[in-house]
Amino acid sequence: MMASRGYDMTPTMYSPDGRIYQVEYAMETVKRGAIAIGLQAKDGAVIAVEEKSRDLQVEDITQKIFQVDDHIGIAAAGYIPDARILIDNARFFSQSNKLTYDESVEVGAVAKHLADQAHQFTQYSGVRPFGVALIVAGVDRKGAKIFVTDPSGTYVPYTAVAIGGNSDEVTDFLEKNYKKEMLMDDVMSLAISAINLKSDEKGVKHIRMSRIRTDTKLFEKVSSEELAKHAQAKDQHAQAKDQHEPENPDGSSK
Repeated sequence: MMASRGYDMTPTMYSPDGRIYQVEYAMETVKRGAIAIGLQAKDGAVIAVEEKSRDLQVEDITQKIFQVDDHIGIAAAGYIPDARILIDNARFFSQSNKLTYDESVEVGAVAKHLADQAHQFTQYSGVRPFGVALIVAGVDRKGAKIFVTDPSGTYVPYTAVAIGGNSDEVTDFLEKNYKKEMLMDDVMSLAISAINLKSDEKGVKHIRMSRIRTDTKLFEKVSSEELAKHAQAKDQHAQAKDQHEPENPDGSSK
């Protein structure tokens, strides 16, 4: 066995160039997962994932979107069994906060707690880092918030973000099309377009989405019928825009 081989066998050892290979492997696992998106709207927050179901699978049960509290939801990309462990931890933390302080936990506090848990698994021998990244979205007294945690224990706030496979291309798409003043309906349509950007399938059958509105502060699942309406409205808007596109004298569109 090569002497350098030992550097990627444990998360407690730095390589000579200052890297922890086990953490990098975990981040690579996230990149191989299905796409997940979080978008902050003027009147709430939206999380959406690509989830392709088998023919006999019950489609009403979402595998990659979880409810943590009445006002907080999480979308996961990467190794989903690891996500379930972190979600249970977040639920316990959220309920403990309610019992201790008699108030709903802030979204940022949940994100920090999950990042702390992920970081602990980069410090001890005999464990491996969690191979999952999480989009933590919710509405608290500070308004709609979105955070992303990764296997290293980092957590960062965003207004719009994509994680998982093809996330770089989808992030570029969001940077060009997302606007902070967008309303919930527009954000939902944008999420559908972003997931379909690199997906082998089109439409909404492979998309799962949830939202938290600012006025109700309640996590709710978006039905397949409502997703289809948003996709149809988006297509009609695109067609109308093309029809009204001014033409050059030679007959081509500007």
